[in-house]
Amino acid sequence: MPQAPVFFISHGAPTFAIEPGQLGPRLQALGRQLAGAQAVLVVSPHWQTRDVQVMTTAQPDTVHDFGGFPAELYTLRYPASGQPDVALAAARLLSDTGFATTLDDQRGLDHGAWVPLSHLLPDAKVPVFQVSMPHTLSTAQAWQLGQALSPLRAQGVVIVASGSMTHNLYEFRPGSTRTEPYVSEFAAWVRAAVLANSIDALIHYRELAPHAQRAHPTEEHFLPLLVALGAKGDDAAQVIDDAITHAVLSMESYVWGLPA
Repeated sequence: MPQAPVFFISHGAPTFAIEPGQLGPRLQALGRQLAGAQAVLVVSPHWQTRDVQVMTTAQPDTVHDFGGFPAELYTLRYPASGQPDVALAAARLLSDTGFATTLDDQRGLDHGAWVPLSHLLPDAKVPVFQVSMPHTLSTAQAWQLGQALSPLRAQGVVIVASGSMTHNLYEFRPGSTRTEPYVSEFAAWVRAAVLANSIDALIHYRELAPHAQRAHPTEEHFLPLLVALGAKGDDAAQVIDDAITHAVLSMESYVWGLPA
């Protein structure tokens, strides 16, 4: 794999693990193009820390960091090994770029990692490690974080930025088939900006995008998109899916660096 791809995957509710919808099969098809991947690096909003932390766990557990969902979800495991050597290389890149960086050799895979990977790489044969997001991370800093990690792609490291195109859980309606119009409008604005490579607009999405505050009352689920944009280099985006679930969760996802 000469240059590993970058993904932004909207992982939605934890039930995405057992309710694949449109996105699950599309990720599985894309995963078949990842032969030769040496590792997967995941940035997830479900691991936020004071400074950047990098997972060096050799055999990470599957963390069920959610409550109130079907019992089946709590029995699922994603038994991928870690990749401490590549994780150390990631930590060096981040530190050299100016990010205060520490290591964590006990951390497991949160559901922002293992839920989308259960579709993208269901056999769990490729090693996985995570990089945390600082609590104070801004959109510009998220883009810089992605830029710092981008050189790992040349070593066969697939970068998965796992978040959510929209994430207003106050309006979450389990099983609803209706769609709040603001969700479509926000996602359409972001898609146009991503396809046009309008990085500055996306960094300032909070002021420029329609319904940004409503789509993201807090920013942690949008920031992984900026990480992906920083890591993608000159690659152009492809849209993977644009479905909307539970009334307000856009599953809009992208990949950079794979054949059309």
